Amino acid sequence: MKLDAHQHFWQYNPAHQDWMTDQMQVLKRDYLPGELKPLLQAIGFQGSIAVQARQMLEETEWLLQLADRHDFIHGVVGWVDLRATALSDQLEKLTRHPKLVGMRHVLHDEPDDNFMLRPEFRRGIGLLGEFKLTYDLLLFPKHLPAAVKLVAEFPNQPFVLDHIAKPAIREGQLSPWQENLRQLAAFPNVCCKLSGLVTEAKWQAWNPADFRRYLDIVIQVFGPERVMIGSDWPVCTLSGDYVSTMMIVLEYVRQFTVENHESILGGTCAKFYGLNRLTPHRQV
Repeated sequence: MKLDAHQHFWQYNPAHQDWMTDQMQVLKRDYLPGELKPLLQAIGFQGSIAVQARQMLEETEWLLQLADRHDFIHGVVGWVDLRATALSDQLEKLTRHPKLVGMRHVLHDEPDDNFMLRPEFRRGIGLLGEFKLTYDLLLFPKHLPAAVKLVAEFPNQPFVLDHIAKPAIREGQLSPWQENLRQLAAFPNVCCKLSGLVTEAKWQAWNPADFRRYLDIVIQVFGPERVMIGSDWPVCTLSGDYVSTMMIVLEYVRQFTVENHESILGGTCAKFYGLNRLTPHRQV
């Protein structure tokens, strides 16, 4: 099964999507499952993982409702305040839904670069394992050292790095991103999403060759068995259409074995998020 490991849905509300700047007019409308399904089918993909875009419990519940109505949504990465005193009760309620597979916080927008190392946040990370939930790390390169410390503290918690930590592709910068990425990849409980590439390049003016060095480094440090393809749709439409965005990775992985090819295009995603019930639930 081929899976898009990272995409979003929303009903546009300027009060909720306040991160959308004037340069992001294309995103300022509704993006719903009926629009994504034919895009997946156009490249032979069977499903996706819907990831939170608002830090509201209502969004997590809404995404789970969408997943109930649309079989191609195989899992939901939601949001809950990991610092909440009632976190255990909230997770117990949310995980009654079988399609809730993980949680995410928009860490890279927090004013404190070490937000993820705060005691109350780490306490919340520690609870995720009890509910068999994964955790998506949404970071900028400057946050990688803190992520290394966080991951080191929770060796049994499955983590996945979103968007290869958003390196400065438009500037062609590799360091210190590549050195810090190597440190994070040294932990076997961390995977990485090959997603979000086009929005870190020159919008609507990139070439597939612009990404090769970055993809080479990710594959080198994580190995092909710990990476998964993702579109970051509809955010990717700021810089390219769905098919051209996905083709960056689809063309790149042709160099690998059939086994590695299948892992990157769906197998790793299914295993990480526990979608294949024939394998141990949500293990890396």
